[in-house]
Amino acid sequence: MSRTRRVRVTRRRPLWRWRHNPLRRHSDVVEAWIVLAVWTVALLGGLLAGGAAGAAVHRGFADRRAATHSVSARLTENAAKGSPVFAGYDVGKSWVTVRWRAADGSTRTGLAKAPPTAKAGSRLQVWVNHGGQLVGPPPSGAEVACDSLATAFLVAPLVATAVWGGGWVVRRQLIRRRLAEWDAEWRQIGPQWRNFSGGKG
Repeated sequence: MSRTRRVRVTRRRPLWRWRHNPLRRHSDVVEAWIVLAVWTVALLGGLLAGGAAGAAVHRGFADRRAATHSVSARLTENAAKGSPVFAGYDVGKSWVTVRWRAADGSTRTGLAKAPPTAKAGSRLQVWVNHGGQLVGPPPSGAEVACDSLATAFLVAPLVATAVWGGGWVVRRQLIRRRLAEWDAEWRQIGPQWRNFSGGKG
């Protein structure tokens, strides 16, 4: 007794769904290209925009760090007599008057944050700009990396969503145009179809 061998036939779907379809219209091809272009631009554009935004934030922090430098200042009073800090990451410290020597040799004074136990005459590292004015400390390397990545992850999906939204609007216009074309064709073919079907179509 001979055995019948089953052969599984797999149909290969073309990568381009409208390529061999006799019902393909020009608007179908345009829509397929638009979908491909929108997804490509959304993915690549989002990645590039996010990377550019993160790099811009990183450059901004680098410029800020390059515009400042630290100097050694001396407290002119006990920190316990200064005004306490009530907000930010330095809660618990006090605003005290410090004195330091600028690059031109002149003596400068200003307010800086110091631990409440610091005594008058003790040393404190402060940050000044090229003009010799007190400024806040620049962010650390970890803070710069965190802010840069956060900016990149925020900008990338926003750009991708904007591109996808624009493509969706264009597709909606194409669909409306296609429906209008179908209505116009049916107004021409409909009467003939009703004649063929005995007036029941």
